[in-house]
Amino acid sequence: VGVVADVHDDGVDRAATPTLYWPFLVADFWGMKFFGFFARTTTYAVRTSGPPTDLLPAIRQAVWSVNPNLPLADVQTLQNVLDRSMARTSFTLTLLSIAATIALLLGIVGLYGVVSYSVTARTREIGIRLAIGARQPDVTGMVLKHVLILAAVGIALGLVAAVGLSRLMEAILFGVAPVDFTTYAVTGLLLAVVVAAAGYLPARRAAKVDPAQVLRHD
Repeated sequence: VGVVADVHDDGVDRAATPTLYWPFLVADFWGMKFFGFFARTTTYAVRTSGPPTDLLPAIRQAVWSVNPNLPLADVQTLQNVLDRSMARTSFTLTLLSIAATIALLLGIVGLYGVVSYSVTARTREIGIRLAIGARQPDVTGMVLKHVLILAAVGIALGLVAAVGLSRLMEAILFGVAPVDFTTYAVTGLLLAVVVAAAGYLPARRAAKVDPAQVLRHD
């Protein structure tokens, strides 16, 4: 009697089914004197140190040396079995990755545009601050600080929502936790950099304007 690891007969993306292994011949099996388990086919798994396909002629010759009438069918690598098992899941995740990438790019472009516009709209305020003695680095830092605070709040709320919604994808994931902290950290950092750039560049440009020109224009 022994215990083996889980065997995913229905695909690695599905839970392993309970499996019980019996010897080929069993004595006194449920009242029967002898009982045998015989299959019409036998499956062999061969471990290789090189490309598996290179050993196919040698394996075929080894089988036929025992019995030349034995057919050798359905020869495939475990990688092919794995790829076929994960084909549907891989296709779904590929589509989701493409959609997520497009959404991220659109979000970056939209975020940059909105933040840039909001900072540019404060040109008059920046001009007034410069006119009453504020320094350019101070004004740029003030605007950038305000933008980053808003970005931090937005990113925090977005991460909380993402963690909650990620549970919906748990059914199509295998070997991957639905909450990937690395992905969330990289995405949050990327958005923070975009917001910082969207706030810093217009703020620096607005801080270099002539206060007298801004006030005269108003």
